[in-house]
Amino acid sequence: MKKLRWGILSAASIARKNWKAIHQSGSSVVTAVAARDPARAAEFVRDCQSACPFATAPVVFNDYEQVIHSPEVDAVYVPLPTGLRKEWVIRAAQAGKHVLCEKPCAVNADDLCAMTSACERAGVQFMDGVMFMHNNRLPLLRSTLDDAEGFGNIHRINSNYSFLAPEGFMDSDIRANKVLEPMGCLGDLGWYCVRFSLWAMQWEMPLRVQAHMLKQHAGVPTEFSGELHFPGGVTAAFYCSFVANLEQITNVIGSKACVEFTDFVLPLTTEETTYDVRLNDISTQGMAWQVETQLKRVSTGQRGNDSTHAQEANMFRNFAAQVQTGTLCPEWPAQALKTQSVVDACLESANSAGKVVVLQKD
Repeated sequence: MKKLRWGILSAASIARKNWKAIHQSGSSVVTAVAARDPARAAEFVRDCQSACPFATAPVVFNDYEQVIHSPEVDAVYVPLPTGLRKEWVIRAAQAGKHVLCEKPCAVNADDLCAMTSACERAGVQFMDGVMFMHNNRLPLLRSTLDDAEGFGNIHRINSNYSFLAPEGFMDSDIRANKVLEPMGCLGDLGWYCVRFSLWAMQWEMPLRVQAHMLKQHAGVPTEFSGELHFPGGVTAAFYCSFVANLEQITNVIGSKACVEFTDFVLPLTTEETTYDVRLNDISTQGMAWQVETQLKRVSTGQRGNDSTHAQEANMFRNFAAQVQTGTLCPEWPAQALKTQSVVDACLESANSAGKVVVLQKD
């Protein structure tokens, strides 16, 4: 099978991780790179090629335009700042290149709709870079959540994703820049929380959302919480932050059991990814109360990090496999647009002192 040839627009730190993922996928190669500073792009290629070499070193171009028009590029990976993504995704699509776009995909859902429509018109694939969607854990977890006898009905979804930003982050990192990354921690971290909730609900949109900006820096959210209300009375809560300890935990509470795992976004060890299914029961005898817990740990058989079957390698492998079919997967852009729409509504709520934002009628 011919390998998919990737061009990378930017020398961002996440691009280093995905260079390795492209290499580990076995189905793709990096053939071109450009950054705002050509010298930085050259340094990026030297470093990555030294650590994880392709048979032929990628060409360093002077600008993004050269990458998207290169005949040696089939698809582009776009980790540019959110404020710049719309322009270059549309340009790439018009040049006939498939697009893998970092998240948050756009400043708002209208922009993302323009981006995905451009891809559809050009007959090229669009996907957002949510790695955990390609983890072997999700199909197993789906079977657990769909088990009416063992798990029951979903009642509540909780997810937290946070990290304590280093000193100087707020003044130097683009994730705290209102022009380049206006959603701050909501776009960078909350996107994953919203995505997981939508996935758990099998892509049913919430009826309404309510959210609060707990902290901000120069108008950029740095600590944020939200509540999603779905049909049937199911609710989902999330918390994301640049100012709290590293946490990436989620749980789903059913009528008969609960599932939980502590690395839902980015497994950071080489151990197999897992999730726990927990059934709690309480008994009383006189004044004595006792909780009995039945715990089952489900292993995916997939190493979490730094392997040829890690979720990020699977992401590029799945993308290449889809392109090889010669058909488009409409679910990928649709999932991104649903996520963007909910994130937009949460930001609208937070910017309006926590007002309820209605997405669809009961």
